[in-house]
Amino acid sequence: MKRVRIIIYAIAAALIAVSCSKEVLSDTSVIKVASYEENDFDRWLKVNFLTPYNIDFVYRYEFFESDMNYYTVPADMKSSIMMAHLVKYLCIESYDEVAGIAFTRTYFPKMFFLIGEFEYRNNGTIILGTAEGGKKILLSGLNYLESISDNIEMLNFYYIKTIHHEFVHILNQTTEYSADYQLITGSGYVADSWSESPYDQGFLERGFISAYSQQSADEDFAEMMSTYITNSKEWWDAQMEAAGPVGRVFIAKKLDLVRDYMRDEFDIDIDELRSTLMRRQKDIENGKIDLTSVEIK
Repeated sequence: MKRVRIIIYAIAAALIAVSCSKEVLSDTSVIKVASYEENDFDRWLKVNFLTPYNIDFVYRYEFFESDMNYYTVPADMKSSIMMAHLVKYLCIESYDEVAGIAFTRTYFPKMFFLIGEFEYRNNGTIILGTAEGGKKILLSGLNYLESISDNIEMLNFYYIKTIHHEFVHILNQTTEYSADYQLITGSGYVADSWSESPYDQGFLERGFISAYSQQSADEDFAEMMSTYITNSKEWWDAQMEAAGPVGRVFIAKKLDLVRDYMRDEFDIDIDELRSTLMRRQKDIENGKIDLTSVEIK
């Protein structure tokens, strides 16, 4: 209450001072709105994101779009252009191909927001991305993208899978998945302890596709879906072999529920989606897609 009273007294004093003054107030606002000159990338984004999908791809730093709990920096232009191509080719257009453009227009978030640095947590982990309210995906660490752009495994781990992981959260925020999912390994969720010993090892044998899957059922579901569709059948089979007789049964049950959810709610075959993504990832790996171009075709 003390702080409130002080604020009220300060406002009252200011009002009195203004009312007693004979000065004429200027009709020009002191609030300056940031402005910029539209460039080739802005025009490319308008043609490839805004017009067809009503998606705002925000690469210029906006303080109020960032998480104020972390030190964040702007994403550089070159990495932003590369990420725009990756989002378009490996995510949006993959769903266009498998589910139709009406699906992407309906369910994709209306904003992608990029920041240059990863968000570092006190426990030593980093936040690669977040999904907010079904409307926005934040992607972090953009300023490291160029240095690993020729390594498809690292590109997939840090960025491509993250995009799909966050999109699964968007889908879950609009349509809930079966409550049966969290019962399969219900006693195995350990919240933020997932990155600590002993949980950072042996997660496959316990029925989790990644260490982070142990954080919660929501993260587990998003990890199952995104990990499955962004990796080859050979990679997945190797993980199931490593999971052993108990772990692979749990993971198979979870995958069945993910498969049912995507088929029943969105008419999407996740095996077809994976096949599409594998082909498109090969295109990126083989340099068939120019990740630096902002030429409008």
